[in-house]
Amino acid sequence: MKKFDVLVIGAGPAGYVAAIRSAQLGQMTACVDAWVGKDGKPALGGTCLNVGCIPSKAWLESSEYYYEALHKLGSHGIKASEISLDVPAMAARKDKVVSQLTKGVESLFKKNKVTWIPGRARLQPGQRIEVTPTGGGDTETIEAAHIIIATGSVPRHIPNVLIDDRHIFDSSGALDFQSVPRKLVIIGAGVIGLELGSVWKRLGSDVILLEAMDSFLAMADDQIATESQKEFKRQGLDIRLGTRVLSATPGENGVVVQYQDEAGDHALTCDRVIVAVGRKPELAGLGAAEVGLELDERGYIHVDEHCGTNLPNVYAIGDVVRGPMLAHKGSEEGVMVAERIAGQETRLNHDTIPWVIYTAPEIAWVGKTEKQLKAAARKFKTGVFPLAASGRAKAMGITSGLVKIIADEKTDRILGVHMIAPTASELIAEAVVAMEFAASAEDLSRIVHAHPSISEALHEAALSVHGRSLHI
Repeated sequence: MKKFDVLVIGAGPAGYVAAIRSAQLGQMTACVDAWVGKDGKPALGGTCLNVGCIPSKAWLESSEYYYEALHKLGSHGIKASEISLDVPAMAARKDKVVSQLTKGVESLFKKNKVTWIPGRARLQPGQRIEVTPTGGGDTETIEAAHIIIATGSVPRHIPNVLIDDRHIFDSSGALDFQSVPRKLVIIGAGVIGLELGSVWKRLGSDVILLEAMDSFLAMADDQIATESQKEFKRQGLDIRLGTRVLSATPGENGVVVQYQDEAGDHALTCDRVIVAVGRKPELAGLGAAEVGLELDERGYIHVDEHCGTNLPNVYAIGDVVRGPMLAHKGSEEGVMVAERIAGQETRLNHDTIPWVIYTAPEIAWVGKTEKQLKAAARKFKTGVFPLAASGRAKAMGITSGLVKIIADEKTDRILGVHMIAPTASELIAEAVVAMEFAASAEDLSRIVHAHPSISEALHEAALSVHGRSLHI
């Protein structure tokens, strides 16, 4: 029987990072993963690298270049003619990016001497797992002093909407389109729905998003949600809130989607449907019930603050546990668990995990919203700076959006930073660092920011907390 110090189940961003860090700390480490790539061969990287974060960003980048060539270059005095669209080439570029990164993880495993075991793992009593090899073959039992579960998540489905990968797709299948649908319905207007909707709208689709919730981007700060909804409407995305999808039925003339809202029953016909109603933990075949692994009321693996489960020396990280389903959150949990197994006292601050929606402009935030602070009866003050007053934003031709800082009324400590702005995914890192070091709004306002830059908007928002904005 093979024996390891650490055995990781799952090779997504949580799992592969946990495995690499464990190996760096001198642990004999193995990683079991069941993913099979489009070529039929085992591949590392999980959902994020193969059919999630990375390919979706590749599509977003390509679609933005195409949109800018059609609609924005003229204002810069650049005349381009005969611009054409090659969707298969975009898809091929996306696949190349994915392949490069998954092979990169494989190289990192080799460099750090992590044993990669392609197959599906099932928990057994006594810190053992049973592995069914990818492609068939006899099962084998592996023992480990410590087990880390990082099996990730899968798309949620809804009743009467059958994924057939011809007319109706989940978020994974939507990344392999070879042509632009004339009319596209996306069920769900959350992060995934907005990003995919942005891609296909830029490429020429008529996009309708059907969202069950009555409020838009409920997890974001209300002011950011309101501003972003206006911007998406200006871009031509048709977002319909408070809708309940009853069915989606393929036919000769397309897919008929039936839904309800406060005005009654409706039906619309489209070329394709994407179901983007969120994700759920992937625990199928893990054998959780058989070994007594405790789940919470929502079906996630129950863990303590250090990601320990109720089973001795068994941990769980990433999308299978509480908290946001974000790749970077899972990766840092992987680092924390690996270091704690090695005897270090590493902790993870869940209050400073940034969120990003990769639309154009990007949406990002970290910390508390106004609504959360009001519910907790905590007094605060805010500072806001609109991008319309930013010299760099004007030069870029992207002036919609704002940066908002929320600080404690008495201590001035930054409690939350929220923004819709170009490069918000990069800009939010400054806010995360500031909050990790318990900075005040005044601290941020006294840091020199380069001019002209989008980061000046963060500086001005910090000044605005104290009524000291210089450029508005």
